[in-house]
Amino acid sequence: MSTSSNSRALIETALFAALAMVLSFIPDFASWITPSFGAIPLIFICLRRGLKHGLVSGFIWGLLHFILGKVYYLNLSQVIIEYLIAFTVMGLAGLFANRFQKQLKTQRKYEALTTVYLASFIACAVRYFFHFVAGFLFWGSYAPKGMGAVWYSLTVNVPAGLATWIIVVVCLTALTLSYPHLFEID
Repeated sequence: MSTSSNSRALIETALFAALAMVLSFIPDFASWITPSFGAIPLIFICLRRGLKHGLVSGFIWGLLHFILGKVYYLNLSQVIIEYLIAFTVMGLAGLFANRFQKQLKTQRKYEALTTVYLASFIACAVRYFFHFVAGFLFWGSYAPKGMGAVWYSLTVNVPAGLATWIIVVVCLTALTLSYPHLFEID
């Protein structure tokens, strides 16, 4: 990869992290069970650029929460799990980039969609697994009376994770079918 190509890839990585952060400011319509709209550009960059850039973009997205004051802080361990680890691991969708790119190049769009669904599911599942862990370890005291911390965390994070996955799938399906060239690297 040439220096200009590498610079372009790093700029895209940072821009998609910033876009993810901008979308994080969409107001919550169902309290903490709202989908994470920032996952859309993050998984897009993962499928376009791969694992390394996906992980970096996710890490930057997590850091931007601190810079822009969008961190819910209980203690250092909780913040590390929920902001640095959880956002970074969404970059795992990048593991599927090569497969996805090959499917698009050979015009196997429906196979490419299956890859989108799998990549985004894994990214969302791993991210919300970390939110779930933080939920029962740190947020359990906020559970309604009589509800255990694990159940409380499940009832918050499973719907949020599924809602995030669905919104990502809907948007990336539309992009894959209508504008597959957006995923191509020049």
